[in-house]
Amino acid sequence: MADECFSTQLIDGDGVFNVSGLENFMKEVRLAECGLSYAVVSIMGPQSSGKSTLLNHLFRTNFREMDAFRGRSQTTKGIWLAKAQNIEPCTLVMDLEGTDGRERGEDDTAFEKQSALFALAVSDIVLINMWCHDIGREQAANKPLLKTVFQVMMRLFSPRKTTLLFVIRDKSRTPLENLEPILREDIQKIWDSVPKPHAHKETPLSEFFDVQVVALSSYEEKEELFKEQVSDLRDRFQHSIAPGGLAGDRRGVVPASGFSFSSQQFWKVIKENKDLDLPAHKVMVATVRCEEIGNEKVASFTADEEWQQFEEAVQHDYCPGFGKKISSLLDRCLSEYDMEAIYFDEGVRSSKRQQLESKLLQLVNPAYQSLLGHLRTRTLEEFKESFDKALEKEGFAAAALHCTQTFLEKFDKGSEDAAIQQVNWDTSKVKDKLKRDIEAHVASVRSTKLSEVCAKYEAQLTKALAEPVEALLDSASEDTWPAIRKLLERETKAAVSGLESAVVSFELDEATEKELLVKLEKHGKSVVESKAKEEAGRVLIRMKDRFSTLFSRDADSMPRVWTGKEDIKAITKTARSASMKLLSTMAAIRLEEDGDNIENTLSLALVDAARPGTTDRSIQSSDPLASSSWERVPEEKTLITPVQCKNLWRQFKAETEYTVTQAIAAQEANKRNNNWLPPPWALAAMAILGFNEFMTLLRNPLYLLVIFVVYLVGKAIWVQSEIGREFQHGFLPAILSLSTKFVPTVMNILKRLADEGQRPAAAPERQREMELQPKPARNGSSYSNVTSAGSSSVTTSEIGPEYSSPVAQ
Repeated sequence: MADECFSTQLIDGDGVFNVSGLENFMKEVRLAECGLSYAVVSIMGPQSSGKSTLLNHLFRTNFREMDAFRGRSQTTKGIWLAKAQNIEPCTLVMDLEGTDGRERGEDDTAFEKQSALFALAVSDIVLINMWCHDIGREQAANKPLLKTVFQVMMRLFSPRKTTLLFVIRDKSRTPLENLEPILREDIQKIWDSVPKPHAHKETPLSEFFDVQVVALSSYEEKEELFKEQVSDLRDRFQHSIAPGGLAGDRRGVVPASGFSFSSQQFWKVIKENKDLDLPAHKVMVATVRCEEIGNEKVASFTADEEWQQFEEAVQHDYCPGFGKKISSLLDRCLSEYDMEAIYFDEGVRSSKRQQLESKLLQLVNPAYQSLLGHLRTRTLEEFKESFDKALEKEGFAAAALHCTQTFLEKFDKGSEDAAIQQVNWDTSKVKDKLKRDIEAHVASVRSTKLSEVCAKYEAQLTKALAEPVEALLDSASEDTWPAIRKLLERETKAAVSGLESAVVSFELDEATEKELLVKLEKHGKSVVESKAKEEAGRVLIRMKDRFSTLFSRDADSMPRVWTGKEDIKAITKTARSASMKLLSTMAAIRLEEDGDNIENTLSLALVDAARPGTTDRSIQSSDPLASSSWERVPEEKTLITPVQCKNLWRQFKAETEYTVTQAIAAQEANKRNNNWLPPPWALAAMAILGFNEFMTLLRNPLYLLVIFVVYLVGKAIWVQSEIGREFQHGFLPAILSLSTKFVPTVMNILKRLADEGQRPAAAPERQREMELQPKPARNGSSYSNVTSAGSSSVTTSEIGPEYSSPVAQ
């Protein structure tokens, strides 16, 4: 199947380069895929010499041809470009505007030279179209053309060797073997006459051109022969770039993907009337094209779905297989670059490849760093979880060492999995950060665990000391502080031993372990000191409690009854001495066996000074408690200063004075309650003054009966009204209370007498039983029925005299 012919105007008649047209042309013919496997053929010659016709027959293009019936005129304007059909490799054909045309005039040769130079720079094969009858003539149309070609050739620095194929048109009967030497001779003369740079003064024509000659019959007169000869010539263009092919030198060829840019730059330099440095141009084209290819690959890599998925995924979590997959993507991208840039200058290609690789790695690096960050975080979290489980099975130090080694190795494996083949990024900083995080977590857990262990033994020590110390301080004897020291030493030793065993698994250094043990010992002392300070704050309450206990209770801890026989003064002194001993015990902390004279000082100042017989001037003149510190007691060990002791003792005496006064009052009241008889002188006066009345009673027994009845009624009223108890509350309150009780009591007695008179006579035994039963009374008092026979007796209780009947007794 024949290839489709594509053509476009490359440069118009005004010298404007058709960039978009060339780009579209390259896309249509897929030129970029050809690499270096393409050839460029151009044709130059006089106007209306059949150039376009020759190209159309030779390459099956569709260039516009001159219409012979409309006369000779300019057909091709500027430079046109087309693709040859069915010729391998891809062959581009350029049809140049004819020379010496009347349309441009004799003086306008600028475009002619520019187009010729462009054709020499771009083409591998240049066809020189010339008439047969011009060969050997001094003034012929081909000579200005050849001069132009050779002149512009000098403007190419280090030009490549170009094939000049002279096509002799309308060949006569003269054999080609005779025409060709003449033509070559003319070409050499023209070459020799062209001014050349000093470096190429002696350079032969063969160094720049491979000159070949072919002859074609007239197209108009011998069309069939012309076509046959063109077909033979066409065969020579097959595989023209192969070794020995028609194209010849291919050293400066530009890869097909850079043809557009290269052509634009050639024409730009030519239009600026500058010399063309083909090697520099080749490097420049390679630089631009390789950079373009690199940018395309970067864009392609950025738009790649797999890369985008990985880039998104590593923002949230660690992705296994990251290194292998990214390496594959990078390798594919670089391989595509190598394939597209393989034909460009090696130095430029390698340099741009390194730049491309650097750009790609810059794109990948943030994702790689994020991946390492997630790997570090995941490894750290897994370490914490594993470490917590390991602590349940083995010692702290062993668990920490094993877990640290295991997860650092796991991080190394993860780093290897994330490693990218194209670069050797250093992961030591991330690993060091992970190591520091692990060490910080281990230190934190160690601190927490040690704190828990220490808190446990501190709590045990606190529990073992707090209540016993409080009880010992409450007892306040001479053995209190020695007992506390012994208790502290014993419990502290036990706690220290337990803590020492508990921290073995931590493998602490000697200094740290010693620090923990010393801290525990200090804690024990602080417990004792804090408890002592706490008790010192309540010392006044403790003193009053002790005084109250010793003052209000006897040796058997029974409540005292102030009957009048007790020595309140001695009891008070004993109770106050005990309270003073409590105060002296609480005055200072005595955890060391250093002696002090606090107790003697307090006794001398508080107890002995209060004796009425104390008249020592030294004691009276100097107050041992007029100080803020105790002798031989450090300030930090002082709980209660001497001045505070003095104030506390004063307050203590003031608050306990009432208790002593009440005891004395109770004792005196008890004495008064137990002494119902009048004084002896009153009894004697009564006997003397009442003798006549007594004799009257003896003479009249009825008075005795009346007195007896009055006595019984009075006794009944006394008992029921609790007159004795009422008068213990005071005289006036007793009178007021009895005034309200008297009438109800009398009515109650009369009612019971009436009930007794109405009781049936048939139940004497039952009446007797009822009489024998004791009668309860309010407030602990008891009384008997006023109708009972017999006398009453008096008993004494804690609250005063009580009365009971003989039957109840």
